Amino acid sequence: MTKKNDLRAGAGVNTRLAHGGNDPYDCFGFVNPPIVRGSTVLFPDAKTLATEDQKYTYGTHGTPTTDALCNLVNELEGSAGTILVPSGLAAVTVPFLAYLSAGDHALIVDSVYFPTRRFCNVMLRKLGVEIDYYDPSIGAGIETLIRPNTRLIHTEAPGSNTFEIQDIAAITAVAHKYDCVVTMDNTWATPLYFKPLDFGVDVSIHAATKYPSGHSDVLMGFVSSNEKHWKALYQANANLGICVTSDDAYQILRGLRTMGVRLEHHQKSALDIATWLEGRDDVLRVLHPALPSFPGHDLWKRDFKGASGVFSFVLKAEDGKFKEAAQAFLDALTFFGLGYSWGGYESLAVMVSLADRTVAKGPSEGPVIRLQIGLEDVADLKKDLEIGFAAAAAV
Repeated sequence: MTKKNDLRAGAGVNTRLAHGGNDPYDCFGFVNPPIVRGSTVLFPDAKTLATEDQKYTYGTHGTPTTDALCNLVNELEGSAGTILVPSGLAAVTVPFLAYLSAGDHALIVDSVYFPTRRFCNVMLRKLGVEIDYYDPSIGAGIETLIRPNTRLIHTEAPGSNTFEIQDIAAITAVAHKYDCVVTMDNTWATPLYFKPLDFGVDVSIHAATKYPSGHSDVLMGFVSSNEKHWKALYQANANLGICVTSDDAYQILRGLRTMGVRLEHHQKSALDIATWLEGRDDVLRVLHPALPSFPGHDLWKRDFKGASGVFSFVLKAEDGKFKEAAQAFLDALTFFGLGYSWGGYESLAVMVSLADRTVAKGPSEGPVIRLQIGLEDVADLKKDLEIGFAAAAAV
């Protein structure tokens, strides 16, 4: 199969998604890898049992199914290794635990996913780690915040709910002068539209629950590391005993096969709707990095290869009636479900809270509504949103 592997190295992303991760001829020609369930792995003799000198030793350390998924993710990320964890939040917390100790200092972007902030404020501080939050627009200016004990800088671009774009290359260049580990939550773009390790990031974090799954039925996270930081990440995960089932790994691997095609549709539909919203009188602002009006658009255009299907807008509402207008808007929707997460085939809408922000406060002139644009027809989604706007205006 060497010829096939050589050809795939220069192939397009959809070809690599379709053919990466496993060799069908390792399993009698079946195109999908088998689901290998199990905890106990047998050893052929006492010497091998004592040395554990074989590929698989116990279910928590991997199976042929989970390896197939990790292989494909490594190919997409350009990483030395990948661990699989049971959720997107775990994909953030495991590397934090791997690289931070009592007395260390970490810098976290202020537009971060709220559960990440909660983990930092509660668990990391409890463990003796000092936490500071920084403005997502800081770029190379992050050097002024680095202390002698700063060990980790966490980035997320675009930022959760308000979609700020960070200058990742500038941040990593500064961070590495001080031997800081740089982690990045890259869930929004996926490695198809942004490859963190190519921009100097050490550890790429992804909620596979979102676009890799694509069907709102599996919880999982990926963490992919460069060579320098892989051993510490792998050992921390093994020490914590965190793993995923082969059944879930199979589902995510199957979802990845079509992720490129789905992302193209999500991107096209979301940009169509974002542009349409920008022209409406009942919308004060649209927060979508691919719009030329967005403050971080030039950075997005420079570094990203595409946009996914999630963005926000600021709804026009009377002072004192922000919550009521947003709830009326949401309650009137039909095709947009009201629910957290995103990346599935269905459209979703939620009102977001920015009350946790300490530096990057975000919009305050109206309620912020986040939309996940699914795979439905755009015309139907626009009709649904128009009903929502009418309901909000009646408040």
